[in-house]
Amino acid sequence: MRTIDLSGKSALVTGVANHRSLAWAIAEALGEAGSRLAFTYQGERLKESVTSLAAKYPGSPVLPCDVTKDDEMDAVFAYLGREWGKLHVLIHSIAFARKEDLEGEFRRTSREGWNTALEISAYSFVALTHRAARLMADGGSVLTLTYQASQRVFPNYNVMGTAKAALEHAVRQLAFELGPQNIRVNAISAGPVSTLSARGVSGFTGMLSENRERAPLKRNIEPREVGDAAAFLCSPSSSGITGHILYVDAGYNIMGI
Repeated sequence: MRTIDLSGKSALVTGVANHRSLAWAIAEALGEAGSRLAFTYQGERLKESVTSLAAKYPGSPVLPCDVTKDDEMDAVFAYLGREWGKLHVLIHSIAFARKEDLEGEFRRTSREGWNTALEISAYSFVALTHRAARLMADGGSVLTLTYQASQRVFPNYNVMGTAKAALEHAVRQLAFELGPQNIRVNAISAGPVSTLSARGVSGFTGMLSENRERAPLKRNIEPREVGDAAAFLCSPSSSGITGHILYVDAGYNIMGI
């Protein structure tokens, strides 16, 4: 069995909120494979949590990055360019919609709610990838996280499903554009996991139960399963894979009834 080795590679991980975050599970998998890590946080409220987790990997930069602000995104990559010179991996694990837009009737989504969800959850992926690609002189891997609500209806997921559909299109478009630079762009469609952002979806507990009952493996996934899949997609072992949505959901996506 080929062991994943990311020694000498550098990775920027966005979207860590706490130890339950899928972004953190990915960071651990990358770090254990030998990758050098950098992290971003959004707002002072999360700074302490992310800094505390990042301490597991001494020397990992922890940088502020509000993806609604171009200057903060620019500053992150300017820092990495100065300190590291090159970047090999970008992990995008950023999604947000207002609480009132994750319950009730989708048709009542406000213009502001729509724009907020699409900007933070989908446009940020395009914006960060554009900046990261400049540092990927040796090629690289870009990975984001999506959910099956991009293709099917999940009550109360509402505008976030729209955002995930846009995100998946961006994966394909960016994979096409960046392929000549040997930059691969993929996504993991994870099954429901009890993360801080997921708990903001009304009825999330029911989603967990439904997935567990219907999935072929008859269980929900563990965050580290997403982390291990991410390490694979960011490694030379997946060198022929780009523009792909990899389902890590205990098989739920194959079920019809």
